Order: sequence, then C-alpha cells, then structure tokens
Amino acid sequence: MSIKKSSIDIAGKKLTVETGVLAKQSSGAVTVRYGDTLVLCTANSANEPKEGINFFPLQVEYREKFYGAGKIPGGYFKREARPSEKEILSARLTDRPIRPLFPKEFKCETQVIINLLSSDQENPGDILGTLGASIALMISDIPWNGPIASLRLGFIDGKTVVNPTFEELEKSTLDLVMTGTSDSIIMMEAESKEISEEDLLTAVQYGHEVIKDLIDFQIDFIKDISKEKRVVEADEIEKKLITFIKPKVTKELKIIFKDLPDSRRTLVSKLKENISNDVKDKFSDLDSDQLKKYIKNSISFIDDSFKNEIRRLLSEDNVRSDGRNLDEIRPISMQQNIIPRSHGSALFTRGQTQSLGVVTLGTKSDEQFIDDLEQDFKKTYMLHYNFPPFSVGEVGRMMGVSRREVGHGNLAERALRYVLPSHKDFPYTVRIVSEILESNGSSSMATICSGSLALMNAGVPIKSHVAGISVGLIQNEKKSVTFIDILGSEDHYGDMDFKIAGTNEGITAIQVDLKISGLSIDLIKETLDKAKIGRLHILELMNNEIQNPNENLSIHAPKIEQIQVDPSKIGAIIGPSGKTIKAIQSDYECDVEIDDSGIVIVSSKNQQNNTKAKNIIESIIRDPEVGMIFEGEVKRVMNFGAFIEFSPGREALCHISELAYQRTNKVEDVLNIGDKVKVKIINVDDMKRIDVSLKALEKPPEGWVEPPKKDKKKNQNFGNRRKPNFNK
Repeated sequence: MSIKKSSIDIAGKKLTVETGVLAKQSSGAVTVRYGDTLVLCTANSANEPKEGINFFPLQVEYREKFYGAGKIPGGYFKREARPSEKEILSARLTDRPIRPLFPKEFKCETQVIINLLSSDQENPGDILGTLGASIALMISDIPWNGPIASLRLGFIDGKTVVNPTFEELEKSTLDLVMTGTSDSIIMMEAESKEISEEDLLTAVQYGHEVIKDLIDFQIDFIKDISKEKRVVEADEIEKKLITFIKPKVTKELKIIFKDLPDSRRTLVSKLKENISNDVKDKFSDLDSDQLKKYIKNSISFIDDSFKNEIRRLLSEDNVRSDGRNLDEIRPISMQQNIIPRSHGSALFTRGQTQSLGVVTLGTKSDEQFIDDLEQDFKKTYMLHYNFPPFSVGEVGRMMGVSRREVGHGNLAERALRYVLPSHKDFPYTVRIVSEILESNGSSSMATICSGSLALMNAGVPIKSHVAGISVGLIQNEKKSVTFIDILGSEDHYGDMDFKIAGTNEGITAIQVDLKISGLSIDLIKETLDKAKIGRLHILELMNNEIQNPNENLSIHAPKIEQIQVDPSKIGAIIGPSGKTIKAIQSDYECDVEIDDSGIVIVSSKNQQNNTKAKNIIESIIRDPEVGMIFEGEVKRVMNFGAFIEFSPGREALCHISELAYQRTNKVEDVLNIGDKVKVKIINVDDMKRIDVSLKALEKPPEGWVEPPKKDKKKNQNFGNRRKPNFNK
C-alpha cells in the first residue's frame, strides 16, 4: 500500500491521519494524531466464517502503552497486562457504533485493535480510536457500511467546546462522547452536572456539524487507496431451508401471540424443538456438521420471526408484549435496610427488574489507586455492578467481570457522581455495589435508583436523588415509535436503548446503544422529552420513600475525623521513626492517615477513641497560648515542680507553688509520675517554654490574697528558670 497522509483542523488543532507506514500487513491500518496523542488502529478479518456460528464474531480491543507517556507500568511484572476498566470502556466506545454497520450476512471473525502509542496528557485517545477504526475498516476489504466519526463535547459558560482537554473538562458541565454519520447520531455516552435537555440538544447539534466535516475528510482520504470489498452472499441451500420452515413458523407464531406474554417463552421453545426435528427429517442426507448448522439457522429464523412480530405489534398496533401503554412505566416498589450489617442498603424493583444497592463506607486506606497512562489518581468513590445468571433464570459460568458489567457499572457510577459530597466535606471512601437479582430490561437504570436510595439510607449527604429511565425505539420505512421503560425483549428486538439518568434539575448521565444506522436530531429531542417525564415520575416515588439522607451513619460504619494541618507540622505528628503516630494508633485503637497536603484522617470503630486521638493530634500541632487548658500526664517530678506532657514529646512545668493555694511541702504530696491531670497554661516565654498551673483551675479559698510577685531583676540565678532560687 502506498503511503498517504492528510490533515484537518478540528477545534483549532491539527488532526493528522496516515496509512502505509505502520502495520502494513493488516487489511486496514492507520495512525491518527491529535496534538501529541497518537493511536494506531488496525482492522482484520478471517477469510471464511467459522463452521456452525450464527452470529457475527466482532472483537474490539483498546490498549494503552505506558511508554507513550514516558512511564513504566506499576506492579510486579512491569508490563501491560489485562485491560483496565478504562481500556474496556474505551473499547466499548468504538465497538457499539461500528457493530450495527456490518452486513447481517457477514459472519467472518473480525478484529479491530486500537493501540494508544502516545499521550500528551491533554487530549484523550478514545475518540481518536473510533475515528481510526472507521478509516481502517473503510480502506480494508472488510464489508462495512461506514464511515463514522467521533468527538468529545464539553459545555463551558453556556458554550459548546469541541474536544476539550482534561483541564477544560474540569470546568465543564458536560463530558459527552458522540459518534455519528453525516445523516444521524449513532452513539452517545455522557456524564454531566445536571445539564438541561435544551443545552444537551444544543451541544449535540453543534457537534454533529463537526462530525459531518470529519466524514467528508475520511471520504476524501480513502480515495484511490481503499481495497475492493468482499461480496457477502446467502447460502443457496439455506434459502431452501427458509422456504421450508417459514410457513409453519409463521402459522405457529400467530397462535403463540394470542397467549399471555408469560407463556410465550415456553411455547417458542417448544416450536424450536419441533422445527429442529422437521429439519432433521427434511435434510437427513446432509453430513452432521451441515445439519447442525441448518438447525441453528432454523432457530435463528424463529428468533427473527418472533422479533419481527414484536416489532410489528409495537409499530403498527402500539401493543407491548406486557400490555403496557407506550409511555407507561412498570409498577415500582422500594425497601430499605435489606442487609443488616451493611452501612446502607435499598431494594429497587421495577416490574421484573430488581436491583439491590449496598453502600459501604471506608477510610482513606480503602481508596483505589489508578495507575493510568493519562493521569494517576485515587478514587474515593466507586460503583460495581454484578449480573449473575440466576437474575434471568439461567445457568452460567461465574467467571471474571464481564465487559457488560464494567460498562453498566461505569454508567451508574457517573450518574451518581455529581450528587455526592466532596471528599473534604465527607471524608469517606464510598463503594456502592448493585446486585441484579432479577432482570427484564433496564437493570443499569434500576442500579442508579437503588444506589441513590442506598446512599440516603447510609446517611451519605447527597444533594438529591438520581433516577434512571430507558427509552426504546422501533423504526421502519413508514414511521418511528418510541416507548419508555423497555423490557428485555424490547431491548433485544428493538432498535435503540437510550438510557438517561438525572435529578429534578437536569441530566447526569446518558448512554445510547443503537442497532440502526442512526438517530435524527428530532428523534433525540422526542426521546429526551419522554425520558424527562418518566424520570420525574420515578424521582417522586423515590422521594416518597426517603427524601433526605439519614442524619446518623450506621453504627457499623467507621468513625472518621478529619483535620487540616500545616504540612510543615506533619513530621511532628509522625515523630522520629514514626514513634508518635504509632503510639497514637496503638493507644486509641485507630488508624491515622496523613496526606502530603496536610489532611489528617483519624478513623476507628469507636467515636470516643477517634475524639481522643484527634485531641492528641491537635495538641501536637497547636501553638500553646496563655489560658489554654489541657489534660496531660506527669512525666517527671523534681523538688521544685512537675513536668507534665503537653503533647507527645512536649512538656510543661507546673511549679510547686502552682500546685495548690495552700503551701505544698513536697511535689509528691500532690502529683506523682503517671498521674493524668488537667492544667492551665499561665505563661509561654520567648523560647516557647510553658508554665502551667493546677490551682488556676480551682476556686481560691475564702479570704485568700495573691502574694506579691518577686522582682525577677533581683534574682541573680534567672538564667536557669527550672531551678529554685536559693539566694537569701
């Protein structure tokens, strides 16, 4: 392949695409550079489909190379290993928009790999990966109905910002990744700070104009370098198979759809069994592998026919499989305190979808350290989503976390992030776990609702509730029909799953999955309007269940005290070889964690221990002042007074004359080593030496007169204030 390089200006920066230099054996390979962020995107496909498969095996991988930021990976092995959550999420941003654009008949194993080779720590690489994947597929021989283009949108001070930097995203009320064609939008993924539907639509319309420019740029770039596409044809014998089974399937499905929705699943399974037996008899002359393939194709045809009937009923008759109206939400129920020993829990049930949200409050040591190519940081809030096979009444292997679980969990995490208090105001590490116990559509939206309820149940001071709702779509040549709170079958057989979460004030997260070529702006507006009505309805029910966070945290939650200290005093808290901080943790059965910025967090199971440890730390960092009262321990006793520990390693002198109003002959008559006593500071000299008094905390006896103070100038031994004056 010849080398070709071209550039376009996007948002004031040059975007450069090049092919013919790297990975030349790939069917399609390009590099995309924006600033100093560089990705390599490759597309390859097997020559023949695997035997026996009746689905399209597409694999999209996104990988970050740490050398691209001049970093060495953390951990023991010091090399990139399994994909991180960020890499999985970035791969999904490309997978979801390119998948619907492959021909239905194409079954060859296909792989798109995106390598982030360089990161300038300013421009994210995920959107470049989608753009590069589109061009790589376009110049390859793989059949694909592109191109598409992707970009990131921010919204700052009422204006849409295209491809904002990481720094700009901090100030933005919107972080939207949007992918589209020249005619429509095919994917959106967003996190926002209660943005309004109107502002979101404004950003989408603005971004689509930039996408059109990127589409034109791609079309011009691939001229004269794209390979001839493979021809995909249906199997002739398979056509005979469809001709054979179609009449019976059509007849039986009409009967099945007269029954109640709950019985359809069983009846369809019986139909599949009968059709499989008919195929075995009809095509008995085929070898076993071919026969298995035809049986699978027969089952696929039944599924497609079932899908078409559901779609027909929705689009022509406005009839949903569970009998609801198009804009009707399933019955909702809520319950709190499901888990006895958890810090907060809530059960949210909507129809046959049920999420158990559980909140755990942790300390600073529970923060998650993210060793990221683009930035290193610690997470004090996380949400994990679990989807066990029993939630859909099936048997399945319990493997590692699936990409679907990562994606749904991340969506719910972003939806709730904005309403959480700052770590400064609420110094806990917060983990939410959503256990999907039943699933029949919109389990990620149920997760948002259960998570919001569980946070309030736990006493986390969130700003308000967040609710999620999904909107579905059936589209044909004649019309488009949208409906809210979609079922699993409506998601599976429909054309869209448009998930929207937010508060009463605005949207906090969006995720759009499509199985069609795209959405018009008018259809997006209709969807947003319907979702808002549904969201507000659910929020009203949630507020009726619990309107404000519980005032008290769970008795099982750790107790945390936070202190901001001068960073220069951190050493005093730690002490030589950590002696001071270890003593505090041991004496009061607590954990003390110190940030470089001077944030000290004390945590324990017992509030009294927390308070005592906090008092000790404050005594270490505070400057002594006359009039201050503290409790200390007698460390040394001399004939002229006692030395009392003001804070770890710091002592104050209580002179014998300050022990009591009456004359004291011996210090031991009042104080002994180890005694704990409250005293009051009566003097701090220029050298920060502290004099304290025990008697100053007592009322003087009746008739008592303060004796005249001695003239210090006549004291010839003033150089050593710790020794009594023996001069006569």
